[in-house]
Amino acid sequence: MSGTKQKILFVNSEIFPYLPDSNIANIGRYLPQGAQERKREIRSFMPRYGCINERKNQLHEVIRLSGMNIIISDVDRPLIIKVASISSARIQVYFIDNEDYFRRKETFCDADGKFFADNDERAIFFARGVLETVKKLRWAPDVIHCQGWISHLVPLFLKKAYKDDPIFSSSKVVLSVYDDTPTTDFAPDFMDKTCFGGIKKEDVALLDGANGIKLAQLAAQYSDGIILGSEGVNNDIIDHCKSLNLPILPFNAKALEDGSYIDEYCGFYDEL
Repeated sequence: MSGTKQKILFVNSEIFPYLPDSNIANIGRYLPQGAQERKREIRSFMPRYGCINERKNQLHEVIRLSGMNIIISDVDRPLIIKVASISSARIQVYFIDNEDYFRRKETFCDADGKFFADNDERAIFFARGVLETVKKLRWAPDVIHCQGWISHLVPLFLKKAYKDDPIFSSSKVVLSVYDDTPTTDFAPDFMDKTCFGGIKKEDVALLDGANGIKLAQLAAQYSDGIILGSEGVNNDIIDHCKSLNLPILPFNAKALEDGSYIDEYCGFYDEL
């Protein structure tokens, strides 16, 4: 045991009540609160999808954190940081926003159910946006817990592009895998777009012909521990995780139902 991990960064694809009730959204909502109640310091992030009503949820821009640009495919994309509070939980949620990527009303597919062609760039922007914002906060997390496929580039970026940054020098990465794996292939040049900050093509070889399964496998490759967050996780993902000889916390339906998963997860953090 390496001692209690005090600072936990949650990188979420969904958080209730900003998105509808779901397994991932509920964990995104209640796990940070539970960790905070267990005397951990937390920060929680998610994308600012266009379906989130800013007025109703009282989102406001954090000017001191906004103003950075993230370059993807030689195009500068402004990074906007917004924040809102879940008063009943006494937690704040940071939102990664960009006019081109996150103002559309749907999350990952259009109104006809078609997977957005730029979802690869949205995942890149979200992951880099979170890490750049945490750097600007000067807040060094002990654990970075990634939940939902759009967070799956965080482990790669952390271990390769940000490996020499003192803010993340002691951070351990926990990856929760769910049954949210996209079935549609990503853009053919996804692999090329991820290569920045010293990341080479051989580091992201799994993204050659990338789909959701390969993206999850890549995330596992650069993680320190795996949590099976739902019952229907793809078997190819599970087999790949097992082949890496990483600590794996199995899916526990009863713990998710009665809330005891929070203690399980916090114990898992401390063992890394």
